[in-house]
Amino acid sequence: MRLRELRLRPFRIPLAAELRWGAGKRMDALEHALVEVTLEGGAVGRGEVAVRPTIYGETLGSVRAALEWLEPRLREVDVSNAGAVRRVLARLPGNLAAKAGLEMALFEARAAALGRDPLDLLPVGRERVRVSFIVGQGDVEATLASAGFAHARGVRVFKLKTSGRAAEDEARIRALVEAFPDAEVYVDANETLAPRAAAEVLERWRALGVTMVEEPLPVERVRARAALRRRGILPLIADDAAFTPRDLERELELDTFDVLNVKPARSGFGPSLEMLDRARAAGKEAMIGSQAMSGFGAARAAALAFHAAVTRPSELAFHLLAAGGFAPFPPIREGWLERRDLAFGFSETAFARWAL
Repeated sequence: MRLRELRLRPFRIPLAAELRWGAGKRMDALEHALVEVTLEGGAVGRGEVAVRPTIYGETLGSVRAALEWLEPRLREVDVSNAGAVRRVLARLPGNLAAKAGLEMALFEARAAALGRDPLDLLPVGRERVRVSFIVGQGDVEATLASAGFAHARGVRVFKLKTSGRAAEDEARIRALVEAFPDAEVYVDANETLAPRAAAEVLERWRALGVTMVEEPLPVERVRARAALRRRGILPLIADDAAFTPRDLERELELDTFDVLNVKPARSGFGPSLEMLDRARAAGKEAMIGSQAMSGFGAARAAALAFHAAVTRPSELAFHLLAAGGFAPFPPIREGWLERRDLAFGFSETAFARWAL
């Protein structure tokens, strides 16, 4: 199989509410792009690129430049060979989202060329998964409104973005736990806690009903992160610390986490599967994150959530905030997503509404 054409198709979908997280980061629209590849036989595949300047340092311009650099090199290889494709992508360091979108597009195109459903080419370890929804920073009223929006649409797990301001964070956690007694609440601290205070904070959060915590400490404080994990106060989720399979090996060596958050939007299908397999072999749990994708990207991320390693709720509901979309996403029923409902769809007509 040979690559015939590669296109980058930017789009913008407004969000019903702004998402705020970390140190002043915010989002009020999905300003992403589709990578669309066509093989010589006419098979087409698409992947969504999450353009995240403040996380991965990628802009739409850098994504375009990365794809222009990769395209002639991909034309030199048989793209049915996933290993050959990965070797080409590895020649361009960084550019995680651009390469992930491209890798997923090629995966889908290969499946189309073979006349296969892409879902049939991915491993299955379970038939349903729990779904979580990201609740951004804000006051108590905004927190409850956001969670209520998702709860009404079937979500029963909330990932709460905290600010690092203790009283404010605890008030929001308490309000969320009390308002939704049938839901699980975990916290994403986005590296905002100080090492000297982290254990005490996690103790208080556990007493309030929090079930796990994502990246409580700055990723460079590796000894402090390992020490906090040894305290066993709450399960710790690795996200920023483990973007790639190589990052994961370092974190396993240092034993800094309990649950791995794998995001296909930054690692594609192949590396994501490698990370899930490695985490499971090391006795770690895993979850899937959709990196605040549209319904199109969330469906692709969801395809990996049925892997045997995925034992924790997966972040697959952010697209509910989008004003629209161009691909179907299955219903979430009382907190669960069923694999039998999942499909890799795409509507050219619907995409045209959001295309730039």
